[in-house]
Order: sequence, then structure tokens, then C-alpha cells
Amino acid sequence: MLPVSLLSYPEQTRYLVIYEGRTLKVQDVENEKTTIWHLYQQSDQLMLEWVDSYSEQPEATEFLAAVEASFVNYPHQKKLYLSAPTKQLAGLFDSGALVKTEDGRYVVYVELFWQQSRVWLSSSRSQAYPIYSTFSHGRRHPLRPPKPNGIVYQRYITWLDRTLALRTVDVDTDLGCFNRWMNDPVVAEFWQETGDLSKHRTYLEGIRADPHVINLIGCLDDEPFGYFEIYWAKEDRIAPYYDVYDFDRGWHVLIGEPHLRGKPFVTAWLPSISHYLFLDDDRTQRIVIEPRADNHKIIRNLAQCGYAHLKEFDFSHKRAMLGMLLRERFFAEQLWVPRNTMPPHSVSLS
Repeated sequence: MLPVSLLSYPEQTRYLVIYEGRTLKVQDVENEKTTIWHLYQQSDQLMLEWVDSYSEQPEATEFLAAVEASFVNYPHQKKLYLSAPTKQLAGLFDSGALVKTEDGRYVVYVELFWQQSRVWLSSSRSQAYPIYSTFSHGRRHPLRPPKPNGIVYQRYITWLDRTLALRTVDVDTDLGCFNRWMNDPVVAEFWQETGDLSKHRTYLEGIRADPHVINLIGCLDDEPFGYFEIYWAKEDRIAPYYDVYDFDRGWHVLIGEPHLRGKPFVTAWLPSISHYLFLDDDRTQRIVIEPRADNHKIIRNLAQCGYAHLKEFDFSHKRAMLGMLLRERFFAEQLWVPRNTMPPHSVSLS
């Protein structure tokens, strides 16, 4: 079997993980420290064994990188059994990243692991933002946390061999590409926001001033490819059209670079934006989206990523489709890799 490599970023530490045969090497790219593991299937069980007994015990971040690589290489496995000293890993039991079974074994459940924000988010709050009710435009909703800055999410995409990152918009830096994207005919057909730099600066500054919306730039290895707006649904225009919950989130997207459109890229960014929104607040149980009802391509892509088509309805400016993704479904069905795709390391999407 040819070596399979990936990058992992737990707690913003960059690890290169190489899997060849049964051997999994986890190397800290910054200081070149390496831990050695064995990853293999025994009967129908997936096993991860720390074998570098002559070095220090593995740190939690090294373990998290090894686990991410394990589930990426065996994407249909529901759990992973661990054989390793757990003194350095004790804190992972509190978060559910590691579980001790009744018979004394240590196991990682894939559904719990992919809810570990410390693996993919650039900053993880030690607790959920407290609930305090407030009003905006006559709507009662929880006070939202301050907006983030910089990179908020990053994930290595095996089938692209690139790291996908979501970062907050910098108006001065991003205005040029945002203006170019909005004037692209493919984007303009659905966004209808063509205009000059002045118009688009005003648009972006308006989003920056709106506490219920965060705008993000999607990048692949630092190359910007698209623009996302994520919002709290209870304060949004969608709220009157369904039974909205306090922590429902929603999003809009445009893919601005033509050479980064298409199936290989959709299967990377669409599950990743969903994953980010579920990780950002554990109380978010549902993600909603309302594309134009005649945007058949995005509706089809949403279905493949687990979004249910609930109904069509009329905004003042468009007829929309209401789609919804449940947190339970996303993690239970492992939808960080869309349905009807091959395992990531063997997928061919040309």
C-alpha cells in the first residue's frame, strides 16, 4: 500500500501524519518531534496502538492528530480502540474524545470525535457563551458572542491534497476579490449585487456592523475561492417562515473562482461550513438554508450533504427552498464526507 499523508491542526499545532502499512507517524511540523503508532484492523475492530515506548508519553494533540488520520483512512468505522498510556490524555475523557468502557477498554467514538472543536476550530471557548435574552428589531433572542477574527476553522482535505480554511473578512484586503466575484455573471445571477468598489465596501462594512451575521472567506492553501455569510436564524429574515430555535444557524455562499468550482470542491467546502457551524456552539441543533428554488445545482448538492428539502416559500425578492440539516444526522451519518462519494483517500472526482 502506498503511503497516505495528511495534515492535522489540533489546537493550532500543525502535524504531518503519514500512514504506511500498519505504521502511523505523527510529526510536529514546527519542532519535528515524531510519535509512532500502529493502526490496523483486528477482526472488525479498528485499533490504534502507541508503540514508541522509548520516548515521552504522547501529548493530547498528538493523539488527536493520530485519531483524525485513523478515521480519515477508515471512514466507515464507527469507533477506534486505543492501546496507549492515558496519563497525558486524562483531560480528553472530560470532553468525550476518549471513553472508558465497562470492561476497561479505551475507545474513541467517531460521532464524539468529530464534535471536538479543538481539532478544527482556531479558538475554542472553555464554555458556551451564557444565555442572556435581548431584542433586535422587535425579535427576542439570546445575546450573541463577539465576532471572531482571523482563521476560525481549518481542515485538511485528502482528495484535494490542500487545507481548507475559513477566515473572517478583512474589508481592505478582500474588497478587490469580493468586487470581482460579485460582478462575475455566474454569481450575479443569484446574488444580484453587481456594482463598484464603493458599493461593495459599504456592503461589507454593513455586514461587519451586524451582530447576527459573520462573513468569511474560504481559502484552499491560502488561495481565496469563495465568500460565506453565516447568521443566527432567529434574528434573520428567515425566522418568520419556520419554527425557529434560539441557536439555529444559516449560511449563504458564492464561489468566486471558476477553476475552484465543481464536485471535488463542493464536497470539501459544503460539509466543512456545516461542520464549523455545529462546532461553533454545541447548542446549535439545526442549520437552515434558503437558496432560490430554481437553483437546482445547489439544492442537489445540499441533499447529498444531508440537508432535507422542507418546503418552498416566497420572500419579497425570490421564491426560496427551505433546507435543514440536523446535528444528529450530520454526525451519526458522518456527513463531513458527503454521501455517494468514495473514501477520501481513494476518491477520483475528475
